Amino acid sequence: MDLAPPAASAEAIRVNTAALRQPSLRATSHSTAEADVWAELRAEAEAALIEEPLYAGIIQATILDQRGLAQAFAYRLAHRLGDGDLARLSMRDLCLAAFEADPQAGAHAVRDLIAIRERDPTCRRYLDPFLFYKGLAALEGYRVAHWLWHQGRMTLALHVQSRISEVFGCDIHPAARIGSGVFIDHATGVVIGETTVIADDVSILQSVTLGGNGKESGDRHPKIERGVLLSVGAKVLGNIRVGEGAKVAAAAVVLHEVPPHTTVAGVPARVVSRIPRDEEPALTMDQFFGEGI
Repeated sequence: MDLAPPAASAEAIRVNTAALRQPSLRATSHSTAEADVWAELRAEAEAALIEEPLYAGIIQATILDQRGLAQAFAYRLAHRLGDGDLARLSMRDLCLAAFEADPQAGAHAVRDLIAIRERDPTCRRYLDPFLFYKGLAALEGYRVAHWLWHQGRMTLALHVQSRISEVFGCDIHPAARIGSGVFIDHATGVVIGETTVIADDVSILQSVTLGGNGKESGDRHPKIERGVLLSVGAKVLGNIRVGEGAKVAAAAVVLHEVPPHTTVAGVPARVVSRIPRDEEPALTMDQFFGEGI
């Protein structure tokens, strides 16, 4: 069934990341105003209609027929996550309720889009991640599931989590707390556990696990501070903290606290270099280990 333009909702998202949320690491080269990003996305969509007529119907319905970024995200997610158990119309309504209710929801989506455009060298316009990037879709889908979780609608929250895992290969528990400006690159194989907390401006590459280290209950997952880079295949296990501006190297297994502004590597991970405080590994995406200390 085609999705009709949605009605607004008065419900509220409760994304509890206040304890870790801080200002952006740096000013970006693009406007952070939702209206400006939406206008640029629409302009890119209009250009794409001419570039690829075969895709024109999808672009028209997904972006140009929508009245704002929240509605466009809800429509796109509904088409990708809706299935036989929960039809697209119902999924669209859930997504829109989550996105429109919270005054910060648009800001989260804008910063997530900008994070990709700033950090991914293959990304030259907002249109590409909006339509195609699994990491962005998984993250915005998580935000819907997180809202449902805090509304006490745990069954639906877990359904959305399951669909994100099935469709995008990225498993994020609805109770996890994730800030904005987070870049999940590729997304395949990423696992984020229930009591994980991720601050703003973090970059996460494929096959990263933020998990527990056994069968213990309670607060058992990592706390990732602002500006951290988690490289390909990194595993951070247990209720441990990865300090601000740190870098976890590819395939590292982290079992202990990571000091701020350091690089850790190895199995088990150990500090292999210090990072100058003015360097921003989550933004530079530089996965070099350093020369050792």
